[in-house]
Amino acid sequence: MNIKNLVFFIAIFITTKAFGVEFQGKFIQGHFIIGKTESKTKIWIDKQKIRVTDDGYFAFGIGRDRKYDVIITLKKDGKKQQIVKKIQKRKYKIQKIDGLPEKKVTPPKEVYERIKRENKIIAKARAVDSSLTFFKNKFIHPLDSAIVTGVYGSQRILNGKPKWPHYGIDFAAKEGTKIKAMLDGTATMVEPDLFYTGGTLIFDHGHGISTLYMHMQKIFVKKGQKVKQGDIIGTVGSTGRSTGAHLDVRLNWFGTRLDPATVLKLN
Repeated sequence: MNIKNLVFFIAIFITTKAFGVEFQGKFIQGHFIIGKTESKTKIWIDKQKIRVTDDGYFAFGIGRDRKYDVIITLKKDGKKQQIVKKIQKRKYKIQKIDGLPEKKVTPPKEVYERIKRENKIIAKARAVDSSLTFFKNKFIHPLDSAIVTGVYGSQRILNGKPKWPHYGIDFAAKEGTKIKAMLDGTATMVEPDLFYTGGTLIFDHGHGISTLYMHMQKIFVKKGQKVKQGDIIGTVGSTGRSTGAHLDVRLNWFGTRLDPATVLKLN
């Protein structure tokens, strides 16, 4: 092998040398995943460049209905590697809920603008891309005791009409039950009376990971406030589109809705 070919061979070896990378989580529809790689590595999920902590942690999620592979691209010091992960499909339940006020199932035209405005507020809070690193930590249950009455991904039939799937977990609890912060974070949205979700909170945990708390009776935090895991942030209510006192919690990676059961232990 001449010098020219040897240099070319070494260059190809350096460029394709494998990175050390680990994943916590499963490549299943709806799942939250934390990755760990070498520091100062740049990472893309599909074509979206994402944040990486100084010590190499990153986060992303798999949408409810995603069917195509996830392509993870890593670059550092002239090296590049692509990892392709196949997505496992899930079967989702069908949940029928009757007795809702008809205006909450099929809203009257006069509230359309309100709903659009509220959706924009929620989308803005979910789009926050901060350098916080709380997403790496373990979540705790938001209630000391509660019964699961609704699960992620289930197709909702409301008053006999097919609607959007449910993207959270519903916990039945008495009105006024104290709600705990599942993780350290910063409140990016505090709304006491949204049309669908009533009293609603959104917390940013860093790198596009956020949690939502819905149908709350009282809210004890203000927008921009920092909370610690376990802090009491409000109480369970039956506000918005609700047939009884309960807490609906949700987990997002930016606009991708994830299954909170991937971070919470459910009985």
